[in-house]
Amino acid sequence: MRTLIPAILAAAAIVAAPAAFAKDKRTPEQQLEKLLEGRVAGKPQDCINLATAGSSQVIDKTAIVYRAGDTLWVNRPRGGADQLNDDDILVTKTSSSQLCSIDVVQLHDRMSHMYSGFVSLGEFVPYRKVKAAAQ
Repeated sequence: MRTLIPAILAAAAIVAAPAAFAKDKRTPEQQLEKLLEGRVAGKPQDCINLATAGSSQVIDKTAIVYRAGDTLWVNRPRGGADQLNDDDILVTKTSSSQLCSIDVVQLHDRMSHMYSGFVSLGEFVPYRKVKAAAQ
C-alpha cells in the first residue's frame, strides 16, 4: 500500500501538469482587448521610434503590440497577419531608428530559428491609460 500512494500522487501530477501550461483559451481579439483594457486609442501614426520601444508581443493572427513606456502601440499588419504566431521571433530590418508602416518584419520559428514568413506593417495606433478625473 505504501508504494501505491507515491505512484498515485505521481500520476496525478502528470495529469494535472498540462492544465498548468495550457494556452490562453480566449480568441486573439479577446486577448488584445484584455491587453488594452483601461486604455484609449489615439491618432494612428506611420512610424514609431525603435529606441523607445522596450518590448513587443505577438497576438496570434491579429497584431503586434509594441510597448514604449506607458504607451502600447498596436500594429495590425496590412499583409501576412494570418502568419503571426506568438511562438515566432520577430526580425526587423530597418535603415533608420524608426519602424514604419512601409517596413516588413520577418518571422522566425523560436525552436529551429528557421524563416517562417513575414508581415507588412500597417499604421501604429497608440493606446494610453485613461487618467482618472479629478474630484
